[in-house]
Amino acid sequence: MNNTTWTSVSHFVLLGISTHQEEQILLFLLFLLMYTINISGNSVIIILIISTPHLQTPMYIFLSTLALADICFTSTTVPKMLQNIFSSTKAISYMGCLTQTYFFICFAAMENFLVAVMAYDRHIAICHPFRYCMILNRKLCSHLVVVCHILSHLHALLHTFLMSRLIFCADNRIPHFFRDLYPLMKISCSSTHLNTLMIHTEGVIVTKGALAIIMASYACIISAVLRSPSAKGKWRTFSTCGSHLTVVAIFYGTLPWVYFQPLASYSVARGRILTVMYRVVTPMLNPFTYSLRNKDVKGAFRKWMNRIWTSSFR
Repeated sequence: MNNTTWTSVSHFVLLGISTHQEEQILLFLLFLLMYTINISGNSVIIILIISTPHLQTPMYIFLSTLALADICFTSTTVPKMLQNIFSSTKAISYMGCLTQTYFFICFAAMENFLVAVMAYDRHIAICHPFRYCMILNRKLCSHLVVVCHILSHLHALLHTFLMSRLIFCADNRIPHFFRDLYPLMKISCSSTHLNTLMIHTEGVIVTKGALAIIMASYACIISAVLRSPSAKGKWRTFSTCGSHLTVVAIFYGTLPWVYFQPLASYSVARGRILTVMYRVVTPMLNPFTYSLRNKDVKGAFRKWMNRIWTSSFR
């Protein structure tokens, strides 16, 4: 396309998941419910960990950080999507798009790194139980969380900068509920080769690197469990990893299908469904995944509810 036919785009139109008017109310109520559950559930996890002294261990510090990342992760897109469902314009400014891109990439990467750190935490707890407090002390925990933040922001800055270099045609309609990478590259008039290359190299390194840490940690965990002489001890030890393995399966089961494929074969319809899974459904399920399978969290929650119940009827 000749440069003279390129136009400056000041805003984009987010078409959403469905363009059928009769489905708008149902979608609004469904996503509002999931967003409310996400915010409430993750907030309860954070409050419980902060207010319960015996939960202030490395495992739960990482869990509270993951819960905060989940809240921020969905808050970058879902409120705007809910607003656009009943909006006549469904518009988002160009700078608003870049800001949304930056934060959703940042918090997605944050979750990726935190899940890997939590696998390392389980590895130390199971393979080196007597040195757990010595290895994963408060200083190292703080450093790991800070490193997760730094790497996430650097990852987001790289891809946001690459997106800001793209030139767009007169058609500024994005068939998605937020400014995702592939749908935006689909409507770009300029070459997206560098963007795709970085997604398939740096993005793969970030994702597969975290996954490699998880797999190595669980290889050591399984080896330690198999060496345990007690069958009951094996199950009790490995059951502490059940919640984390569930999160890993859901997160890494959807993410590669959304981004790590050729741009030409990207399907907007399928991409929307998978994006909803890892952007909305997974953060909503995380609090239940950890609380329903964790007796410490359930016990802290019951005590917290009893305190609220007692104080409200005094």
